[in-house]
Amino acid sequence: MDSSLHSEFTLQCPIPISEYPNVLLAHGGGGKLMHTLISKMFSTAFTNDILLQEHDSAQIELPVSKIAFTTDSYVVKPLFFPGSDIGALAVNGTVNDLAMSGAKPLYLSLGLIIEEGFAMEDLWRVVQSISMAAKAAGVKIATGDTKVVDKGKGDGIFVNTSGVGVIEHNLKISPKSIQPGDVIILNGDLGRHGIAIMAEREGLEFEHKILSDCAPLNGIVKEIIDAGINVHCLRDLTRGGLSSTLNELVQTAGIEITIDETSVPVHEDVQGACEILGFDPMYVANEGKFIAIVPAADAEKCLNIMLAHGYGKESAIIGSVSDGEAIVKLKSRIGTMRILDMLSGEQLPRIC
Repeated sequence: MDSSLHSEFTLQCPIPISEYPNVLLAHGGGGKLMHTLISKMFSTAFTNDILLQEHDSAQIELPVSKIAFTTDSYVVKPLFFPGSDIGALAVNGTVNDLAMSGAKPLYLSLGLIIEEGFAMEDLWRVVQSISMAAKAAGVKIATGDTKVVDKGKGDGIFVNTSGVGVIEHNLKISPKSIQPGDVIILNGDLGRHGIAIMAEREGLEFEHKILSDCAPLNGIVKEIIDAGINVHCLRDLTRGGLSSTLNELVQTAGIEITIDETSVPVHEDVQGACEILGFDPMYVANEGKFIAIVPAADAEKCLNIMLAHGYGKESAIIGSVSDGEAIVKLKSRIGTMRILDMLSGEQLPRIC
């Protein structure tokens, strides 16, 4: 993240902590305390020309007729974890969902469900993180809502973000566009987010602290599209990891995918942690990783663009698409082939 954004971060909460060290039910009651919370904390952190309208709904002018629209809710536990927190996760997760359709993210809504008794200083940390992540991704918080629920009913804080982006190209980026002969390119190493969450949650210590890969992907996607790459499909690798994502794609597109395990980057510390915990990195969640599926003729050019970007320094061609059954095959390190199935359950709960 840009160092100038870090310089704006402050843990000094604008709400008088001596009077209100924790969130009260009255902070969501529509009265003076709620308006103080909104004006001193949220408006201070997210102020922009759209929010200054101070209306029940944001009035926005869009430059094109085709938009992308998405929504997601974030209930991660713990709220703060190595490399990121629930605030940045909420922004980046929604920005990345828009980017995977090739859209330019512009505006986010922000819904906060806060548990009575939540520390005001922690709320300020989340708000500041959201503000910095939005600036880094180039999006504005256009509208929002705050609710306070009874103690014991909210687990600290839940965050919902919806996003709107514009589609400024004529590509049909979709699983239905995947063709036999296409190449699959991954923008970097797998598994860091899921392992960072698990280690923090369970108090596990490894030789090196594993940091979440939480990051906005709209910049690297824009460079790929602007370069004229004929992108057939993009998909970020969140819950269920690489394996679940590929299985979703083969079911939708009716094609077969083959992955070479030796080409899939996994850091040694993550691999070691997975072996200790009994996880497979192919299934572990990420928050800053995606695959681009492009024609073979564009693969080398696309790979070079990704390698040159800060969020693609370990990019690699990891597999290909062919006619056949709607399955994912993995060529293992010892040369054998096996089916890479989708998980029947959830390997790591509450990772986003």
